[in-house]
Amino acid sequence: MNDQKAQLAQWIDAHFDEQVGVLQQLLRIPTDTPPGDNAPHAEMVANLVQAYGWIAEQHAVPEQAVRDYGMETITNLIVRRPYHSGGPTVALNAHGDVVPPGDNWTYPPYGGVVDNGYIYGRAAAVSKCDFATYIFAARALEALGVPLQGALELHFTYDEEFGGLLGPGWLLEQKLTKPDYVIAAGFSYNIVTAHNACLQLEVTVHGKSGHGAMPETGHDALQAATRILNAIYDELPELKKIKSKIAGIDSPTMLVGRIDGGTNTNVVPGKVVLKLDRRMIPEEDPVQVEAHVRALIEQAVAGQEGITLDVKRLLLSHALRELPGTAHLVASLQHNAQTYLGETIPAQGTPLYADARLYGEHGIPAVLYGAGPRTVPESNAKKADERLNLDDLRKATKVVAATLLDFLHKK
Repeated sequence: MNDQKAQLAQWIDAHFDEQVGVLQQLLRIPTDTPPGDNAPHAEMVANLVQAYGWIAEQHAVPEQAVRDYGMETITNLIVRRPYHSGGPTVALNAHGDVVPPGDNWTYPPYGGVVDNGYIYGRAAAVSKCDFATYIFAARALEALGVPLQGALELHFTYDEEFGGLLGPGWLLEQKLTKPDYVIAAGFSYNIVTAHNACLQLEVTVHGKSGHGAMPETGHDALQAATRILNAIYDELPELKKIKSKIAGIDSPTMLVGRIDGGTNTNVVPGKVVLKLDRRMIPEEDPVQVEAHVRALIEQAVAGQEGITLDVKRLLLSHALRELPGTAHLVASLQHNAQTYLGETIPAQGTPLYADARLYGEHGIPAVLYGAGPRTVPESNAKKADERLNLDDLRKATKVVAATLLDFLHKK
């Protein structure tokens, strides 16, 4: 370890209690999505970084666009730290919106309780922890006092759970940012360089209601929906035969996650709504996949008397793929992880999808790396008693700070 990186680590160790306190503040303001009222959290973060002499630009997404989207408020933040000209712009992105906590918590979901080396709370691991990772990595870099070139940006956004289009997607579409590299929220023990795409469809099956004692007077939408369900599930063995060449990613998947329909027990169902999720490996073409799924649905009910369909796309999330420049990020992160974790961490894909893909869609190399365990289940992410090992927070902050030094130190 060179002297500068040793000094980074010493600064982070000296300020670690403060960092944990900041994370507790971040956890104590709820950002449940839905309902998605996230502007108060953004305002708190803006005030928090102001204490460090930073200005957080507050970019509020127009109210009507947010409500049409199904949320209440979104204010995305950009903290810009320009240095001497001649270097790259590196952005660090974490999201503050979270799924609701649900039941069966042992610890208060918005308490930020520290117990036996862990901090507990909704978003402790995904991904308010990386607000703290990235803020203190940036502070450590600037406290080092070495000449820097290029720029650092912190992107704190509030629309990952709904797909990111009004988070990073909105910042990019509005041309508010165009970094050269992005590190987005992830986990300490691997670097994610690719992830699956996701297609979500809402299928409305229209029939005709009828009296339960005279079912022939109606057209049963549920019977038609059952044909669609059978067609979808009959497709699953074929999807298992499709394999990705990217480590960490296996096969495409498809499921129906929600079904709504009917009016009463003694009434022929006149309408049924299915919500479908089709995950695509990076090698698949989303246009072809969507066309195939729509044809599968339509063919399942073709010729059924009195049955019509409405198929609405809810989401098309593209895959994250490696781009020129990704390898540069990976090499630096792996080298610094070897220093601070004492092991070589893998760079691989994941079957999940994240809003980092939106940077990739704009030609910006992006990887996922931040505080967290080796596997998602260890953290109870999106479940009761979500938690983060504080030692993982410390180590990830050191790795990110050293990586920023690699990219931004003026040689």
